[in-house]
Amino acid sequence: MSGGSSPSSRRNSSNSLSRDLDLSSEQGCLSIVVLGASGDLAKKKTFPALYHLFDQGFIQSGEVHIFGYARSNLSDDGLRERISGYLKGAPEEDLSEFLQLIKYVSGSYDNGEGFEKLNKTISEYEASSKTESYRRLFYLALPPSVYPSVCKMIRTYCMNPSSHPGWTRVIVEKPFGKDLDSAEQLSSQLGQLFEEHQLYRIDHYLGKELVQNLLVLRFANRLFLPLWNRDNIDNIQIVFREDFGTEGRGGYFDQYGIIRDIIQNHLLQVFCLVAMEKPVSLKPEHIRDEKVKVLQSVNPIQPEEVVLGQYDGYKDDPTVPDDSNTPTFASVVLRVHNERWEGVPFILKAGKALNSRKAEVRVQFKDVPGDIFKCKKQGRNEFVIRLQPSEAMYMKVTVKKPGLEMATEQSELDLSYGMRYQNVKIPEAYERLILDTIRGDQQHFVRRDELKAAWQIFTPLLHDIDEGKLKAVPYQPGSRGPKEADELSTRVGYVQTHGYVWIPPTLA
Repeated sequence: MSGGSSPSSRRNSSNSLSRDLDLSSEQGCLSIVVLGASGDLAKKKTFPALYHLFDQGFIQSGEVHIFGYARSNLSDDGLRERISGYLKGAPEEDLSEFLQLIKYVSGSYDNGEGFEKLNKTISEYEASSKTESYRRLFYLALPPSVYPSVCKMIRTYCMNPSSHPGWTRVIVEKPFGKDLDSAEQLSSQLGQLFEEHQLYRIDHYLGKELVQNLLVLRFANRLFLPLWNRDNIDNIQIVFREDFGTEGRGGYFDQYGIIRDIIQNHLLQVFCLVAMEKPVSLKPEHIRDEKVKVLQSVNPIQPEEVVLGQYDGYKDDPTVPDDSNTPTFASVVLRVHNERWEGVPFILKAGKALNSRKAEVRVQFKDVPGDIFKCKKQGRNEFVIRLQPSEAMYMKVTVKKPGLEMATEQSELDLSYGMRYQNVKIPEAYERLILDTIRGDQQHFVRRDELKAAWQIFTPLLHDIDEGKLKAVPYQPGSRGPKEADELSTRVGYVQTHGYVWIPPTLA
């Protein structure tokens, strides 16, 4: 924390701001229930996000209580101790105040006894709050296999009492099924228990700062409006790279693979924001309508425009079958059949155990017609949105090289967030999305028909992989991935720039 006023006083001063920003006019006590409270997701993501919202004044003592629920036999202090280990650097006074908001209830996920106890504990807090409106938010930090039983228990035992105004909302984590049929079955089961406006399907990529910036960039800047189409753009890459492998998660990962784990959800969400038409307004339903439209415009994926890879050593994990064909790398070309994008390939690429860690959108423009400077060999203009790490946006442009000769080179016009916003804390994705749920804003959550359209695109490909019709080729850890992936990108039109490297600017 920076010097000056104490954290608690900063939190109080931000209180009026948080209220002004609140999208919901509802007041009253708020109960946040984290199911799976003793698991890694809750400890590493959910509780730290709740602490940061508390520290910034968005949730307050006296207005909110947090309940952890899991099968583990823990006391209130036992859970608090586990959580505090993931809140390093938090001021002791603030941390203590936050942890006192947390209570723990132990119970199973398919038995009413534990949920009756949970409801009783929540109701005691609500009765002591002296407010009329009761708001209940349930965060399922749990495997999707238990969603139906847990949601049935919530519906039966833990709904907001009808005698009081307020709401009940449920956040569910991905993966939402393994293919179209399983996703539809899960959607149907949850849909029988809750209305669509009560369900928040969280994809944390939609909470990332630069992903949220995509709509602003596209529709608030006159510069991009005439350029963002097939007449000017040659191809678009959406890339996710990790420089480590499955690292002990091999058995879990092998059930899903890189397409289900990353491409079908995270990268496809980014694709929607890059490719969609301008919504009528910023209302969540208008934005999600346009996302569905662009998903429905995607042509079936062609096998010749797919490259799968599996890094050498993946099957050394004893939890991974020796004959596994699960891809740890995939490059998939999507083609959109509409007026704006006809003929423009969208290359979605994700992989583990590669030579770098990054996630970015790379928009490559067509060659300049009538190239009088003969500079085509230096590469095309590209607009790059770096999602992580070192959040940035930069435009690769050709400029005159300093000196007496008329020589050209590639440089960049650069907006690096670490430089431009030095004293601004970029919020974590989970902070933003939990706050959106409290406010009732579903803009950054996945709607049921959107989920269905996404699975319709990838299910035939996934079934071909599962049946062994498409094979993963080996690649070396620490490489760019299979050479076939670069060949595919070249074949569909991507021109790699040689000799140019973007270096994140520093304050040094």
